Order: sequence, then structure tokens, then C-alpha cells
Amino acid sequence: MKRNFEIIGIIGLVLCLSIMFLTGCAKKAIVKEQAVSTEEKAGQKDARPKEVSQPTEMKAGAETEATQEKAVSTKEGKTFKDITFEFDKFNLRPEARDILKQLADWLTKNKNYDVLIEGNCDERGTTEYNLALGERRAKEAMKYLVELGINGKRLKTISYGKERPLDPGHNEEAWAKNRRDHFAATPRK
Repeated sequence: MKRNFEIIGIIGLVLCLSIMFLTGCAKKAIVKEQAVSTEEKAGQKDARPKEVSQPTEMKAGAETEATQEKAVSTKEGKTFKDITFEFDKFNLRPEARDILKQLADWLTKNKNYDVLIEGNCDERGTTEYNLALGERRAKEAMKYLVELGINGKRLKTISYGKERPLDPGHNEEAWAKNRRDHFAATPRK
């Protein structure tokens, strides 16, 4: 009889730990589910989700048509450009710093908004590597915004790695567009 109580106790403990683990990791599970579903579609082109707006690209300091597309709209019609990165890098380029300064100025004047910084990568590299690189890119932009005086509590980061390409192409032009941070401004709650 004592043995039965021990077995029931062990089973109960395992169930409790399983439930805690599954509910505690819900946010990461969503990202991993997206990664798995994309890998299962190997060879198919991913469609960019409709709720993510079109990012922009900077090439060697020159503005292109893409840099004039809006990335984030607010009630006031303010837009922010995405920032792009060199291959396998997360350091901010001078044009990225200029865009972040504009964002910081706007956030200083509009304290009722928070920003989600979305880190993205091109298709090269493993899913895990690109999730980590996307996170470093988003954190680098966040760090610079904090240095410019923005309260870190107003900034959140997420990495989509290579799972949300802007351009599904398989060449340098497409990859350059996909190596980016995207900024989504939302009213504070």
C-alpha cells in the first residue's frame, strides 16, 4: 500500500512538472512551431504574413525606393524605416543609427507608445543560429535606443530568424532585404 502511494506521488510530480514546463514556455513554443512548419514546407516559398508591414533597405548609404516605403504607421501617420545589416553581423551601420535617432526622437515626443523590435535574418544558416543572430540584432537596436534616452521598459525584442523573409528570392539582393530589424509601434496599455 505504501508502495502504491509512492508511485502515485511520482506520477503526480511528473504531471505537475510537465504542466509547468508547457505553460511556462508558451512564447518560445510559438516561435519554434513557426520554424518547424517552415522546415516542413522545405522547397516552398514562404509568404510574408499580412500583419507585418513592408521593411525597407539601405544600400551603401544611398536611399532606394524601398527606403521610402512605410514600415510602421501610427495614428499620426508617422513612419519608421527598417534597418538592415551586413551578412552575419549585428553591429549598427551609420544609416541604421540615423534611423534609430529618428525613432528615439519620435518616442521621446510620444511617450504613450511602446516599440517591438523584430530581428530578422536571411535564409542562410540553421534555424537556431538565425534565431540567435536575429535576437542579437534586435538587442543591439534596443541598446542604442536606450543610450539615446528611451526607457528600456518601452522596448521589447523578438527574433524571427529566417522565418519571415521579405523577399523569398535566393540571391544577394533578396538576402540583403531580409537582414533587418523591423519596428512595430503600439499604444501603451
